[in-house]
Amino acid sequence: MTTTTADRRRQGTSPRTFTAHRHRRGRLVAGYMFVAPFMIVFVAMFLVPLLYAAYFSLFREQLVGGNVFVGLENYSRAFGDDQLWTGIGRVCLFFLIQVPIMLVAALAFALALDTGLTRLKRTTRLGIFVPYAVPGVIATLMWGFLYGPDFGPFAQLADKIGLSAPDFLSQHLMLGSLANIVFWEFTGYNMVILYAALRSVPTEIYEAAAVDGAGQWRIAWSIKIPALRGALAVCMIFSIIGSFQLFNEPQLMKSLAPTVIDDAYTPNLYAYNLAFVGQEYNYAAAVSFVLGLVILAGSYAFMFATNRRSRR
Repeated sequence: MTTTTADRRRQGTSPRTFTAHRHRRGRLVAGYMFVAPFMIVFVAMFLVPLLYAAYFSLFREQLVGGNVFVGLENYSRAFGDDQLWTGIGRVCLFFLIQVPIMLVAALAFALALDTGLTRLKRTTRLGIFVPYAVPGVIATLMWGFLYGPDFGPFAQLADKIGLSAPDFLSQHLMLGSLANIVFWEFTGYNMVILYAALRSVPTEIYEAAAVDGAGQWRIAWSIKIPALRGALAVCMIFSIIGSFQLFNEPQLMKSLAPTVIDDAYTPNLYAYNLAFVGQEYNYAAAVSFVLGLVILAGSYAFMFATNRRSRR
């Protein structure tokens, strides 16, 4: 039944208000239509597999009876698994070694580019960022060749000058070698985030500081670095997640140093080998969720400490 102008007036709604409501409803529907493709893909490719993995982790595959519901038994086993916690401790050490060096280097590059004193700024920025565009598999294979104790260029150079080359694939240097690969890959990525944040700072602030007599070092320490606090927090969160998900590099380096990197060298590598080598899919799902809880706890602890410091 059509609503006439007289009916709308009797109901207390003017034509202008009615038109405004209709336009608002149209914008709301259009907004949902734009968001719908992302939500469909998100639910289908992320949420549904996540829920299925959580359900799958509550079972155990047996020779007799097939999948049997065991509740939280897989999680209890995971929390007492020495191999898992040794891998988590190893990636924690990896995080403490690699991430501070990477973020300091990314910050230094971003500050150098922002000062405008660097020659060929665009070329320099692209050169620092290009390693991030190289796939992790290719980067690991390349560095594996460079680390080679027999035919690698480092070993050949050391042999020519009569020195013994360090064994980058040894038990003591392997973690540092992996950290160097990740450093080479992701420093440019973090530099772009920090540089973009620097470009959003109004130039009037720098000009006022320069008028007051502040030099480049003083401006960088008192203005630029405090302005990057939010961007540095984002880089740190990404680094926490990436460090605990370390997989490609140790998986490929394992073929070069099988006696150094075992099946549980990192938690992600451990879950992969449990599922696709040991055929323990249920337990691998539980291990993955335990690792997710560790990442969530680490990210939350960092955000809590950051927010508490900012309130002060």
